[in-house]
Amino acid sequence: MDNAAAKERERIKPPDVLKYPFEPPKADGSHVEIAPGLLWLRMPMPMALDHINVYLLKDGDGWALVDTGLGIPRTFELWEQIFTEKFAGQPLTRVICTHCHYDHAGAAWWLQERFNVPLIMTFGEFMMLRSLMGPPPDPLPQSHRDFYARAGVTDEELDKMVGAMRKDPFMPRHPGNYQRIRGGEVLQIGEREWRVVIGEGHSPEHACLYNEADGILLAGDQVLPRITSNVMVSPVEPEGNPLKFWLDSLQRLHSLPADTLVLPSHQGVFYGLHDRLNQVREHHEQQFELVREYLAEVGKASAAELMVVLFPRLRGPVDRLMALGETIAHLNLLKQAGVLLRQPGAGKIEYFSLA
Repeated sequence: MDNAAAKERERIKPPDVLKYPFEPPKADGSHVEIAPGLLWLRMPMPMALDHINVYLLKDGDGWALVDTGLGIPRTFELWEQIFTEKFAGQPLTRVICTHCHYDHAGAAWWLQERFNVPLIMTFGEFMMLRSLMGPPPDPLPQSHRDFYARAGVTDEELDKMVGAMRKDPFMPRHPGNYQRIRGGEVLQIGEREWRVVIGEGHSPEHACLYNEADGILLAGDQVLPRITSNVMVSPVEPEGNPLKFWLDSLQRLHSLPADTLVLPSHQGVFYGLHDRLNQVREHHEQQFELVREYLAEVGKASAAELMVVLFPRLRGPVDRLMALGETIAHLNLLKQAGVLLRQPGAGKIEYFSLA
């Protein structure tokens, strides 16, 4: 799941080195033409990060869509307006979702049913959408409670976080079928070829699309210009190391040309791919250094205590849940790299110290 408010609070200072060649469209069905047969639109989101970028690719007599917006009535109204008024007689041909989070795939089921088109995703993202993109189970499994207890979260705090998640109004309805894409596969969409480039960490098998001829990357949430995507450990995979996979993914994207035009899922279309990848890596290095400095000073700390060090300006229970997951991602990477030690403490709480 994607929490835009948490992303906003992890903001990195907007980098001057990036260049933004286009003014963004309004989130009202308007579009900006990036290149012939490639349109940039925005769908509104009623939250701190108030939009998602979506892209239409000319596909024969119609249009292929990359990402969908939230599964809410306003999104449905806009897609209805776009394909009955703006593109009257030009059908939607297929829906491609970069990953499972509900701003990217929340309206997939509706678009499939309304326009009778295939949904195209990687296996990992479709299965995550089907299995885990929903409210936390009620009652919460004991293994989940144990995970948060080890992190230093009290029962009262956990109930607030989980309760807020259960009230989330944007949990998507699940699509029933899909067509699978794999890393390295080439999709022919109209006159352009798009190579699938897989990213990991933010989600399990995130699909970016790269067009070498025009030097364009449909980046999803793998590369954003001013905010960092959430990379978190959850109780489903408590020993997971998603941050390592995330950093490895950034390195793979670094192999693309520096002058690639990046079409992200949030904020502006930009040039400066390598600069931005370096900034995101430096951001996480700074987070690692904060952990090391704090532990050198206090000796040991729980994940919940270290969360406040890394994310000092959290405002609500969902933010805390996301920030805790990302804190544990940093700790798991450092522990598995031999930088930290983990030891049990009183009341099931686990503590981290320098190795």
